[in-house]
Amino acid sequence: MEDQGEYDISTGWHRSPGASMSLHADAYTEQRWFHADQTAIIRRTWQWLCHGEKLRNPGSYVAEEIAGMPIVAVRDSAGVLRAFYNVCKHRAHHLLDGEGTTNNIVCPYHAWSYDLGGNLRSARHTSHLENFATESICLDAVQVEEFGGFVYVCLDPQTAPLREVSGDLGSEIAKWAPDVADLTFAHRLSYTIHSNWKNVVDNFLECYHCHVAHKDFVSLVDMDTYSVTTHGIYSSHMAEAGKSDNTAYDVSDATVTDHAVWWLWPNTCIMRYPGRGNMIILKIIPAGPDLTYETYDFFLESADPNEVELESIRYLDEVLQVEDINLVESVQRGMRTPAFEQGRIVNDPSGSGLSEHALHHFHGLVLDAYTSFETKGTR
Repeated sequence: MEDQGEYDISTGWHRSPGASMSLHADAYTEQRWFHADQTAIIRRTWQWLCHGEKLRNPGSYVAEEIAGMPIVAVRDSAGVLRAFYNVCKHRAHHLLDGEGTTNNIVCPYHAWSYDLGGNLRSARHTSHLENFATESICLDAVQVEEFGGFVYVCLDPQTAPLREVSGDLGSEIAKWAPDVADLTFAHRLSYTIHSNWKNVVDNFLECYHCHVAHKDFVSLVDMDTYSVTTHGIYSSHMAEAGKSDNTAYDVSDATVTDHAVWWLWPNTCIMRYPGRGNMIILKIIPAGPDLTYETYDFFLESADPNEVELESIRYLDEVLQVEDINLVESVQRGMRTPAFEQGRIVNDPSGSGLSEHALHHFHGLVLDAYTSFETKGTR
């Protein structure tokens, strides 16, 4: 690209998807915009943590890294769900690893001990210290919420509760997946992708490419029924299962006969595929301007997938993901060339699966977030 001095990262984007260009390539390739992603988006939004089953009992906990920060969520002795930075107030050592059950939180460095409400209860050899009171020390709290059968956390204390900002998403999940709370963890797939996280989201949000790149997928669902609807901070992607034999996996005995998918701003994808009762959570984790990690967690009716479910997992892992990863890595390489700055959004006013209006919706949310960070840049 030529050096054109000051420019507006939102140039070319239009509120109407039928008149809009996509995000500028710089937003996918430059370190400064990745920093904006982390600061203005990921650390200010609700991030998926786990299924509610992992935190149902008093003393249960899950420790995870969220937006590069160590977090632990716990169910206290009174049954209240809490979350904290997983950092000791003494010398900043981490407190808990993985998941499990505990009666208190003991730092493995110097054994400072906290109750499940985050309050410091004991600190070895400190009784002689001046102006030191254990009752004045508490772990730093993080927002946590149960929503749609899962647990989410948010690092920004000013962000509104998820149930308030998510519109009808909770009721949609309850309608299409009424069994979500009864499902159990069965399998995880993990991926390293050499592409910006927003390219991964873009690819997820449109099926304009599906007939071209996903021959098996378009036999799994009835693409004539595929519809995409955008809402405040989410979009829904619905289709009926295909009516004839498909080349993806066997759905002849499926009890779930709809393909129901939701994208929740900014990086959580909630999916219910044809088959037995199921829910798949795709977590898209930004790791660098051209590096993304993904996890696919499968929640099924039983912890042991049956033969058909193993076949569906294999299809997703060995076919669909291979296709999608190749696509977004190719796009990332193209965005780093002088041949591309922006592309035209392809919009179908009917909201069909051939439209990119959900991608355009995502770009608008990104640009709105950038205005709270920094809107001007220099090439």
